[in-house]
Amino acid sequence: MHPNALHPPSARRASAPAAQAWAALAGLLLAAALLPDFAQASEAPWGHARAVEQAYGRQKVVYDVTTGSEATMRGVISRAMLLADLNGSDPFDSRIVILLHGNEIPFFSIRNYPKYRDLMQRAQSATQSGIIEFRMCRLAAGMHGFQPEDIHGFVTLVPMADAEIVRLQQEGYAYMR
Repeated sequence: MHPNALHPPSARRASAPAAQAWAALAGLLLAAALLPDFAQASEAPWGHARAVEQAYGRQKVVYDVTTGSEATMRGVISRAMLLADLNGSDPFDSRIVILLHGNEIPFFSIRNYPKYRDLMQRAQSATQSGIIEFRMCRLAAGMHGFQPEDIHGFVTLVPMADAEIVRLQQEGYAYMR
């Protein structure tokens, strides 16, 4: 005898929704079991980056700087110092010029030294290795009301920033902003 023959037709109809409920519950349990994997995949859908070791050296770089932010200027100095370290800090193989021609110029004025003491000490100390040097556009300094005698002695004033950037690039310097 068939198992359904023992149950009236109304009972057989009730068992179909129950089976559907059990199937739905089983689906939810499976989804819950897979949820951590799905969540992890959605957080890193392309996997994770890989790091490579790279040797650097013999680089010549000019940083084109125009900022009125002390924090940004500090960041440029830090990046230049890190680049010098990555290049082996060899003044015969590497050169870094930080070219100033914007609203950072007042940071480098002697009269503003008390206000920007920490930044200027960091800038000057960056030049001690002989790899990093600061150059300033004389035209831009003049527009800010400064003459060469108003600027700290570790800075060299050049006639024009744009012309200096072009000249340095012609000498093989890479341009950084």
